Amino acid sequence: MTDHGSEANTLAAAPRGDRGAVARDTAPEERGPASGPASADLHKSTRKRKALVGGLGAVALAAALWFGIPTVRLALTSESTDDAYVNSHVTFVAARVAGQVSRVLVDDNNRVHKGDLIVELDKEPYEDAVAVSEAAVETAQADLTVAKATVRGIEAQAMSLRWKLERAMEEVPNQVALLRARVADVEKSKSVLTLAQLDFDRAAKLLPTEFIPHAEYDRRQSILLSARADLNQKLADVYQIRAILGLPAQPPGGDLAQVPPDIDQTYSSVRQAQADLIQTAAQLGVAHSYDQTPRQMLDAFEKDNHGDIDLTFDRIAAEAPAVKQAEARLEAANRNLVQAELNLRYCDVVADIDGVVTRRNVNPGNNVQVGQGLMALRSLSDVWVDANFKETQLRGLRIGQPVDLYVDVYGSSQVFKGRISGFTNGTGSTLALLPAQNATGNFVKVVQRLPVRIDLEDYDPDKSPLFVGSSVTPYVYIDRPPTVPDAGKFLQAYMPGSPVPGPASRAPGTKQ
Repeated sequence: MTDHGSEANTLAAAPRGDRGAVARDTAPEERGPASGPASADLHKSTRKRKALVGGLGAVALAAALWFGIPTVRLALTSESTDDAYVNSHVTFVAARVAGQVSRVLVDDNNRVHKGDLIVELDKEPYEDAVAVSEAAVETAQADLTVAKATVRGIEAQAMSLRWKLERAMEEVPNQVALLRARVADVEKSKSVLTLAQLDFDRAAKLLPTEFIPHAEYDRRQSILLSARADLNQKLADVYQIRAILGLPAQPPGGDLAQVPPDIDQTYSSVRQAQADLIQTAAQLGVAHSYDQTPRQMLDAFEKDNHGDIDLTFDRIAAEAPAVKQAEARLEAANRNLVQAELNLRYCDVVADIDGVVTRRNVNPGNNVQVGQGLMALRSLSDVWVDANFKETQLRGLRIGQPVDLYVDVYGSSQVFKGRISGFTNGTGSTLALLPAQNATGNFVKVVQRLPVRIDLEDYDPDKSPLFVGSSVTPYVYIDRPPTVPDAGKFLQAYMPGSPVPGPASRAPGTKQ
């Protein structure tokens, strides 16, 4: 009993790791007959469990390496945010003329193409307006024809008066020459009168002595009287010509042949012809002053068109006030007709872009006013992604960097490609309706977010359309080289047509 108890205590006191050794030291004859097969099964199951645990550990390690390395690499080479969404422009469809709605051809969620008819207004009032405008155009055309015919008549009269003025100026030298001829006749008559007076005086002295017959005395007296009459007649002719020329009968110097050098400009008939021409030319819109001499007036007509009077008068007639007024009325009538036709065309409200109809709020029978909104169109192709990155993420972002976009609507199986196209010049808080005021001193620093615009590449709305407002998770690859214009910058270049700042507009100290 003591031996068996001490042996049991020895086995119990032995460590687990030494139990096998104790068992091995026990004599084979002391073990039971079934101890051998049970121990072998136990060793096999233990080895299987170890192999299974080792295999599972290796699989877990491989899975961790397989999924962890790309995740870590993606986190180190990209920037991402969950505050991003699809955005696009909204085109509001409004009535451009007032009227009653006849038909509405689309409904919400209908897809339309640019130029498709979507709303039709009642056209009858505008068709009547077009007919009235067409009649006004025809009347204005008839008035223009009448005005041109009237001006042509005035033009012919003006041309006649111009030739009359020129002829009057040409007649003045003839009158001056005739005056000088009459003055010469006066001088001749004076000579004849002087000779006749001498002969008469001689006969008068000889008559008492009877050396000369009384008949001779009478003859010489008759010659003297005839010479005086002839001189008076010649003087009367001279005075008449001087009166015609507008000159005094007796000039200050006594020289009857003396005339002013500008007599051809001051001659009465010349002045009368000039006045008639000025009056007629005024009807053609040509204003002449009475301070102008007739020669200056004629030169004014001849200086244009290389002296071609016909071309000058044609130009004057074409620019006559009556013609201009008629042309202006015709132009106004044509403008009114164009506007009436435009208003008639505006009765057909068409889609301005390719897109989808939203917010329809018009029905047949409604009376709409100018500018009243009828519906809105959302473009399917002109879409982008607005991603609100934290300001701490912006140091590595630049224009042109590639972006992978994961849209919640399609899950992770669909990846859209894009590139950064610009940065909003202000964070969301500064662009809010009520921006934060920190002047009171209660400022608490909060990490701000800056909207970043991402344009899509190779986007096909027919295959995988993006809906405005859908949540997007963008991954911007900061380790890849940016492309497209302005790549690698924060700000875009100036748009075409915008003024480029010159050296004078740059701030002092900035580099050129």
